[in-house]
Amino acid sequence: MTSQGVSARAEAQGAHPRRARVPSFPLYSRLDLNRGARMGNSALRAHVETAQKTGVFQLKDRGLTEFPSELQKLTSNLRTIDLSNNKIESLPPMIIGKFTLLKSLSLNNNKLTVLPDELCNLKKLETLSLNNNHLRELPSTFGQLSALKTLSLSGNQLRALPPPLCSLRHLDVLDLSKNQIRSIPDAVGELQVIELNLNQNQISQISVKISCCPRLKVLRLEENCLELSMLPQSILSDSQICLLAVEGNLFEIKKLRELEGYDKVCISILLHFQSLQRKER
Repeated sequence: MTSQGVSARAEAQGAHPRRARVPSFPLYSRLDLNRGARMGNSALRAHVETAQKTGVFQLKDRGLTEFPSELQKLTSNLRTIDLSNNKIESLPPMIIGKFTLLKSLSLNNNKLTVLPDELCNLKKLETLSLNNNHLRELPSTFGQLSALKTLSLSGNQLRALPPPLCSLRHLDVLDLSKNQIRSIPDAVGELQVIELNLNQNQISQISVKISCCPRLKVLRLEENCLELSMLPQSILSDSQICLLAVEGNLFEIKKLRELEGYDKVCISILLHFQSLQRKER
């Protein structure tokens, strides 16, 4: 080869120095990624097929950003849906209200900011778990969930007791812990719950009406901003409450023991636990 030919070849190589190198993302890697995506779709189809037989759809910790549209095929089959620990930001209004047999819905640890009104069409829903989302309020129609027995809204951004909750006549357990609630209004007296968890809020005021709750047995108010003077004494002397948890507020527990009715609550707690022990035997 002449010196001119060598020089021309060198110049050609210099003009494109990286073209001959192995690509940073080889072809086999791309094929693997595509195969992984297909496997994901296949796995989802398998879950749907199983749910069609069992009535239970569970798909947790999968990084889902949307409510699976494939579930619209099972609106008349599913009794349980669990999509916890994903990244779902919203629920599709056209689908979510059509699960006529649904009894349990769990969407804990997602990114929900609002709930569609259509959710309240689930007339057979008994358990709803929405812990650790970004909810600031509930739909005004939430009271239409007439079969609801257990509602968990811990770790959201609620600033007040949602009024529609007072319309739920069969609600037994309500968890509103770890929100931003600052006061409990008179409407609380209409709650039908047996257990109310208000731990780790910012509550500094509670309406005396809380002692009017006809079925309330367990009241949790730990780690709030309550002064002893703001705790209605009627909770101790004139209510159905037998377990009161108030540690971590702005008063010492020993001061509570000095109030009239404290002995009554202690006796009720003792009898309550004795009753549970007898049932266990």
